Amino acid sequence: MTPKCYFTSCAEMSDFEHIRLVILGGAGVGKSCIIKRFLFKNYSDKYRPTVEDLYNREYDLGPVTLKVDILDTSGEMQFPAMRRLSIANAHAFLMVYATTSEPSLNCVKQCFEEIREQRADFQNIPMVFVGNKSDLSGTHREVRIEDVSEWVYCELPKLKVKVMECSAKDDINIVDIFKTFLTLSRIIPTNNEYESSSGLKRRSSAYVSASSKAKTRLASPSIGCDKSNDPSFLIAESSQASTSDHKSKPRSRSLIRRSSRKTKQQIQNAGTEDCNIQ
Repeated sequence: MTPKCYFTSCAEMSDFEHIRLVILGGAGVGKSCIIKRFLFKNYSDKYRPTVEDLYNREYDLGPVTLKVDILDTSGEMQFPAMRRLSIANAHAFLMVYATTSEPSLNCVKQCFEEIREQRADFQNIPMVFVGNKSDLSGTHREVRIEDVSEWVYCELPKLKVKVMECSAKDDINIVDIFKTFLTLSRIIPTNNEYESSSGLKRRSSAYVSASSKAKTRLASPSIGCDKSNDPSFLIAESSQASTSDHKSKPRSRSLIRRSSRKTKQQIQNAGTEDCNIQ
């Protein structure tokens, strides 16, 4: 079933708690590096082919809380079924090529054609085309941003789209990539009063890899993904327990023995009612 959410307004977001952002592009263009630079503020030159990695994040955007699934897909074309499934379930696409590789742009074009063939609503889906490795473009550039812009804005149908360049290595335009999705999606009001600092305030996180789905979720070092670590959740749970007497559990006999005589008398007078020793 085709997703119906395109982040069109703050009011609509209240009905859609989860948004899936799918990262597409060829192998070795730096898709995983962009994600890890954005989420974890780190970078590694070591290349590890990705099969499929899923990152879960929750952001406080002021008027709305946005829960995002970021799906890092394989750059190899040997997993067509997985790619078709990711395209079918996406609410937005980040299309990554390398400014130092013209074949990588051809791969992005192929991915776009798959989106156009599979999704009849492709013109309403936010997309960002990003040329990574801009730090090497001075000496190894093979793709000009002007050529990509001409293809996207002139040759393709009208889209919700933005063309950018970035460097995961030097941390250039990484945050701006993801903030661009907020602009294209119109999640935040045009006055952008809630974006005075960064616009993206992470509340929780989790990571799931396709190669280790049998393992438990890994929380980020700073913020746990378990709701039990969220103070607001604890407060809500505590208030719910206090207002639902039929769900409260009687204290153990050892606690009753340690209670004061006055409290014991209150328990005896209460008869068979549940007791809450304060």
